[in-house]
Amino acid sequence: MAIMNVNPTRMQLSKLKKQLITAVRGHKMLKDKRDELMRQFLDLVRETKDLREKVETELENCNAHFVNASAVMSKESLDCSLLSPKQRLSVEVGAKNVMSVEIPQFETSARTSGEGDIFPYGFAFTSFELDDAVQSLDTVLPDLIKLAQYEKSCELMSAEIEKTRRRVNSLEHVMIPRYQETIKYISMKLEENDRSSRTRLMKVKDMLLDKAHHYSA
Repeated sequence: MAIMNVNPTRMQLSKLKKQLITAVRGHKMLKDKRDELMRQFLDLVRETKDLREKVETELENCNAHFVNASAVMSKESLDCSLLSPKQRLSVEVGAKNVMSVEIPQFETSARTSGEGDIFPYGFAFTSFELDDAVQSLDTVLPDLIKLAQYEKSCELMSAEIEKTRRRVNSLEHVMIPRYQETIKYISMKLEENDRSSRTRLMKVKDMLLDKAHHYSA
């Protein structure tokens, strides 16, 4: 592990020790964040899987109803019946913060509250199969929107987990070892300088004593 290009001084050593403490604390916080994100992500993935299976089943039923309707009604009659919808669905997009990840929140609201407004046609010239198809589509639509919310949330959380994982690995395998190696190097250099200084002082002391008391004679 390469050490940092710094001057081996006591001031620099003190600065690096503080930075190492900050890096270790940041590593622990990021690791805890990653673990909690993974826990919530896995829970959301399980919910998304269950909801997707439910939506796929509902869409199959919806498609079957439309196939039955098209079998008993002409294409022109079917197209004309669905040409002018009376109901309108609005989707309000919000956000919720989950471990610093802004995940979407979709809220749906219909223009009118009448249950019959989902049918954009009169019942005199249409078949009950078309009624079942429209009813099943109205039933599956909220789940489709919720599924979109879940899948986008999974995508955003997955990206955040990967980004946090890279930061944790960078601190754990690169930054913290570099700080530790640099601190060790500076400590060794300072100890070496201290020994050299003591040796020089002892030699100077011996020279002064010899000059004052003629020990060598």
